[in-house]
Amino acid sequence: MTNTSSALSQLKKLTTVVADTGDFERMQEYLPQDATTNPSLILKAAQQANYEALVTQVKSAHQGMKAVDLVDYILVAFGLEILKTVPGRVSTEVDARLSFDTQATIAKARHLISLYESNGVDRKRVLIKLAGTWEGIQAAKQLETEGIHCNITLLFSLIQAAACGAAKATLISPFVGRITDWYKAKLGSAWNGITNGGPNDPGVTSVKRIFHYYKHFGIATEIMGASFRNTSQILELAGCDFLTISPELLGELQSSQLTVEKKLDAANSTHAISNENITQLQLDESNFRLQLNNDAMATEKLAEGIRNFCADTEKLEVLLGN
Repeated sequence: MTNTSSALSQLKKLTTVVADTGDFERMQEYLPQDATTNPSLILKAAQQANYEALVTQVKSAHQGMKAVDLVDYILVAFGLEILKTVPGRVSTEVDARLSFDTQATIAKARHLISLYESNGVDRKRVLIKLAGTWEGIQAAKQLETEGIHCNITLLFSLIQAAACGAAKATLISPFVGRITDWYKAKLGSAWNGITNGGPNDPGVTSVKRIFHYYKHFGIATEIMGASFRNTSQILELAGCDFLTISPELLGELQSSQLTVEKKLDAANSTHAISNENITQLQLDESNFRLQLNNDAMATEKLAEGIRNFCADTEKLEVLLGN
């Protein structure tokens, strides 16, 4: 059981804690509200001996099915097991190779939801994860009107977040650690763990900016900080709507007795927006593409993230084809 004075239990009073893993057996220890998966996490879990029976079961139930189609059934099989563990929602990702095809993304999302519903799961308990491309965000806009709730992932910039809010996406997952990785690599030996860390961590400040923008302009889309490299980044975002955390970092928080303070408060958003001189963004397609293009970090990390998810989806297909 969670220690009542642990950093994790304190954090849960300020923020909804989500498990970032496909390893549903391991997450039970931390009692998260929701769970998120992606192709990389499912690939990792599917290769573990303790889930070999689940993979075999899915393959046996769909003999003769091509591996490219079987991936959806594996994703949902893990999602169904996760939903037996968490009381809330699971996030399941659309094939990243569809990131620039709105209609194909919509079709795939409908298919994933139909698989969950055929297993008796209410669509309210599923978030369909889509890449934060213009096409992915437009797909979310349509899907939300159908009651298919979306989690926009690979999100690295305010323009992406603002467009997701305009599309009325249910939730966004701004990536903290990957932003920090980019700036750390760019600065090289000039990176200073003290001046560039803590509240000044570039990944942390990016999520803070999005949080204050949303709260100031009354955007209902939920914010879930993701992709953490250490517990400091997590604790600097205490008060964010949701935080999705790996089992390794959940374990560190559970064993820590650090005092957790609320760092993000909607009541401070107007002041924060004023200090940074942030105005409401123009959200037509051309402006979205231009602003994203002009943000080298966001452009590079979005492209890299899509490539990596594509590669891991292909590896999962190979695994299922063997």
